[in-house]
Order: sequence, then structure tokens, then C-alpha cells
Amino acid sequence: MSSMSRARAARRIAAGAAYGGGGIGLVGAAAVGLLVAEVQLAKRHVGNGHSPHPPSADGLYGWGSPRSSAAGSGGGYSVLGEPPLRLVMLGDSTAAGQGVHRSRQTPGALLASGLAAVAERPVQLRVVALPGAQSDDLDRQVALTLEDHDRVPDICVIMIGANDVTHRMPPTRSVRYLSAAVRRLRTAGAEVVVGTCPDLGTIEPVQQPLRWLARRASRQLAAAQTIGVVEQGGRTVSLGDLLGPEFEANPRELFGPDNYHPSAEGYATAAMAVLPTVCAALGLWPADEERPDASRREGFLPVARAAAEAADEAGTEVTAALPTGPRGPWALLKRRRRRRLPTPEAAPTTAPEPSV
Repeated sequence: MSSMSRARAARRIAAGAAYGGGGIGLVGAAAVGLLVAEVQLAKRHVGNGHSPHPPSADGLYGWGSPRSSAAGSGGGYSVLGEPPLRLVMLGDSTAAGQGVHRSRQTPGALLASGLAAVAERPVQLRVVALPGAQSDDLDRQVALTLEDHDRVPDICVIMIGANDVTHRMPPTRSVRYLSAAVRRLRTAGAEVVVGTCPDLGTIEPVQQPLRWLARRASRQLAAAQTIGVVEQGGRTVSLGDLLGPEFEANPRELFGPDNYHPSAEGYATAAMAVLPTVCAALGLWPADEERPDASRREGFLPVARAAAEAADEAGTEVTAALPTGPRGPWALLKRRRRRRLPTPEAAPTTAPEPSV
């Protein structure tokens, strides 16, 4: 599907989400039914790895924290006396970190450690993501996130969408639930970054032609998610086939033990793509990086076109720009340079001496 065709499809799905309506979407009910059957067979074939539950990663990370991996709560002030930044992970098994065995390997722990290193402040991480969750579970997760009105998160990261495709949730409903979640979080004062639907065509046991179908359905949903999120004031990062080449070249390394969820290396690759956008949302990225770079094909585009281009290129960020234009709202498309993530063990466990 061309970028322009995907843009038109995304606009239709997003409009249906905003104004009501449903339907299975553009891939067709019969085709999606075949995809679901194939994915379920794949899940039964590979199982769920060695642990059905992701490790708990809640805790304090980085500067001044009592320990750098899953550390419980409380304490942790930087050398400047600033309180910890609050990071919450919402979504499905990808956000929770299913498929790895240690809390430090989860995307939440990796993002918390990286954010603490950039901000030079501790980061308090809370994970409310639920393995198996679809977008209709986001209402419950947002309620948990905002239950303490005095401790609204500084930043929320949502990873959702794969289960919507495999469980045949109409994409208009999927986008409607996600848009509502982003709106509630932004209204409460939290910044929001959404990792859009990953490319299900990279699941190793799924064979052609259903692999192509999975890729098409995933990218359609990802583009529509981007429109819905940006219109509510959030930012998106395309996960897409971010790991596709690596999966094909070395699937045993980048797939987890179940061949369905990412491994530690896979989660690190995804976290490296999301971290710059998390930092930019909090005003922590270098100012010169905020200007669009024509050499990296960055710039202002109608939001549907930006969404379609992002769906085609993993690791691409889309954020709101001009509110109106001849073809509707406009967005800024960026391909940020990734920075190597510090491992949670390497994150400082005590505040450093101030420089003089």
C-alpha cells in the first residue's frame, strides 16, 4: 500500500473513531479471521516462554536512588534537590516487558534509567500495563495512573495495538479508546508518548501470505493511532518493523524465548527509539534537535500524511504542529538520533559530588 493510500485509510479510521462507526476495517473480516487463526496457532506453537508474568519493574531509578533496578518507592533526590520525575508505562505485554526474566530488561526500566541519565534526576517508575490488554483496557489503566491527584505523572508511555489486530477489534474502536486515554492524561497534566502498533508481520511463525496481511493491518492501525494521538496533544513513535531486519537476520537473538515477544535486546532497541521523544516531551532534548532537519527528511506535513510516512519507517516521531491548514491539522515529523541507553545497573545509585 502506498503512503498516500495509507494516509487516506488512516483518515477514514480516525474520522470513524471521532464521529462513531465501526466495522472490521480495510483488511476485511475474512482475511483478519485467517490472520487471527494463524497468530493463535503461532502462540500455541511457541508457548509463552519460561515465565507467563513479566518481572515487576516498579521503583526508583537513577540519581540518588537507593538501588538502580526495581527499587520500591520513596526517597531519591538529585544533587539539586529536585524530586523524582514520574514515569508510567501503560498498554499491553510489550509495555509490561513480557518475555524477559529481569526487571532491568523491561522497557520501563530501560526508559527510566535513560531518562534519569539525561535529566540528572531520579525517575520513579510505575507499570500499569497488562499482558494481553487491548485498547479498551486503557480506561482502567488511566484510572489507576490518575488515582492520586497529588502525584500526576510527568510522562506516560503507552504501547498498544497488537492485541487489537489479533482479536479483531474494529480499528475505529481501537483508536477511539486510545484517543480518550491520551485526552484524559493530557487534561490531567501529563505528557504522553505512544509507541504505535508494532508490525505483526515480524512474528516468525506467521507465514506468507498472512505475514503480508499482518503487516498491512498493523501499519493501517499505527497510522490511524498517530492521527488520534496527535489530535489529543500526544506524540507518537512508530515501532513498526523497527526490529524487522534484526529479526530476519538473527531471530534467536531479538525474539524472546517464546519467539513472540521481544527479548532483552529487542526491548532495548525499542526503548532507544522511544527515549528521545520522551526526553523531548519533557523539554530535555537539545534545542538544536528540535528544529526539523531537511537532510533527515524531517518537516511539517498534514497529519495524515505524516502518520502514513511514520507507519512506513520505524522510529519516526510525529507531534502536533500547526492546528489548521488547507488539508486539516499539520504535524511535525522527526527522525531523531538515538542515544545508547545506560543499563539500570550502570545508573548512579548515589548522587554525585557537585562540580566546583
